[in-house]
Amino acid sequence: MIPLYIFILLPIIIASIFYLFRTKYNKIFILISQLILFTFSIVNFTYVKMNNNISCVLGNYKAGVGISLNADKISSVLVMLTIFLFTCMIIHNYQKKYVNNLFLFLFLILQGLMNGIFLSMDLFNLYVLIEVSTIVVSIIIMFKKDSRSIYDGMLYLLINIVAMTFFLIGIGYIYKIFGTLDIELIYTNMNKINDTKTLILPYCLIITAVSLKSAIMPLFSWLPRAHGTHSSPSIVSAILSGLYVKCGIYIFIRIQNMFSPAFDTSIIFMIFGFLTAVVGFIFAVSQTDIKLILSYSTISQIGLIIFGLCLNNTYSYWGSIYHIINHAIFKSILFITAGIIIEEYGTRDIRQIKGVFKRMPFISTFIFIAILGITGAPFFNGSISKYLIQEGSYSGLLDYGLIFINLGTILCFLKYLNMFRGPYVGKKHSPPLNQKFIIFLLGTLCFIGGILGISFIKILFNIDLNITFNGYLIKSILYIISIIIGLLFYKFLYKKIKLFNTIREINLSFNQICLTITVYFSFILITMITLYRFNYI
Repeated sequence: MIPLYIFILLPIIIASIFYLFRTKYNKIFILISQLILFTFSIVNFTYVKMNNNISCVLGNYKAGVGISLNADKISSVLVMLTIFLFTCMIIHNYQKKYVNNLFLFLFLILQGLMNGIFLSMDLFNLYVLIEVSTIVVSIIIMFKKDSRSIYDGMLYLLINIVAMTFFLIGIGYIYKIFGTLDIELIYTNMNKINDTKTLILPYCLIITAVSLKSAIMPLFSWLPRAHGTHSSPSIVSAILSGLYVKCGIYIFIRIQNMFSPAFDTSIIFMIFGFLTAVVGFIFAVSQTDIKLILSYSTISQIGLIIFGLCLNNTYSYWGSIYHIINHAIFKSILFITAGIIIEEYGTRDIRQIKGVFKRMPFISTFIFIAILGITGAPFFNGSISKYLIQEGSYSGLLDYGLIFINLGTILCFLKYLNMFRGPYVGKKHSPPLNQKFIIFLLGTLCFIGGILGISFIKILFNIDLNITFNGYLIKSILYIISIIIGLLFYKFLYKKIKLFNTIREINLSFNQICLTITVYFSFILITMITLYRFNYI
């Protein structure tokens, strides 16, 4: 068993050493350290698989006093996934000039902070880790120092500071009530609270901040600016969209579980999840910037994950967890390949990018594989997680809702595939070997994650789930029907709907986003008080 603090401190120490002592072999040493860290994560994953969890309190203090770290079957997998994808991104952009000592310093620090978020069992430590990681992400967004990225980075920083102020006030109330900020102890003592009404305000404060970090509607307007900012490197967009936003979802899972003995708000967030998914794909379909299409599709996928988590069913819950992993993989492919296309064509406007399939056949093949994954095509990883989420729905109305969400995802990527068509100008492009290797590796995981999806879930989470042939066949037929509907939509309706042009121009200012946060908090608070009064929670 490897001490859990190693996964937080080692990347930060390695980053600091190689930033201070610069040699031409720094990248090689960093890759070696990443491979060692990944091996450590596999060791701990194996230990958790056999023993359920690893817990430790730093400094040998008792629980509730010292800094608590815990690795369970979800967090151990997410740590392993984080290290794997960070390593992939470093290899992918190994030869890029901007991947210098400063960039790697920030990049590895972000990895350590994300590992800390996944492992921390203390609310105040979570607050600190989120705040520091927010600063690091803001600097990375602004890394190329053009005016647009500086604006987007500062906006991201300020919005998150506002949201985390809600979080800090909320945990202050929690400490006043329980005398501890240890998540496990709070959960244990939750049943001892006679009047759960006292928990409504701190819950609403905390969940407002968590909702913004998760990009739940209507608190998602920061995400496209951060993930799709014009000068942000493609590997940064891949990490932010594929992994970092999952920190918010992970904290959402922890907070919901912590408060579960007091009240159940799953129906509220099931509705918010559905609305997030729908609004996300509507905004994605409206865009002409390929990075913004991908960023808004991330919002839609987040909505789907939240929706599945709140169905209160084993199948939908683990389907959502598996979709977190799947989304990290196929969205990483889509962002890094988008970066290559933008570099090759010199534009992000999908209307000006044509003939990609003929000009970049290797890249196009794996874009297509990633799209098959994210749209839930049969035999690809997304089909398994989406099948499980739908299997957990308990009414026909919810089934139709999930079909509608997936239709929206298909519409997004039918538009994305438009750049494959048409003639191409210039020479055929073949990426360097390191980029080919990473794209091929991630693309292969998209396929294997579908063929062996149930086996993967068993290996990763020790959960036995089943997929019936008839059920999978029906969903495969629905997928084909959705493709046909999508094609007909673009042929006959899309250009006639002027609303998409209006939606494309929506861009909230800092003040408007702060107002949205306040309205969201007020709505959640009023809803909770009303439901409590009528004994619905």
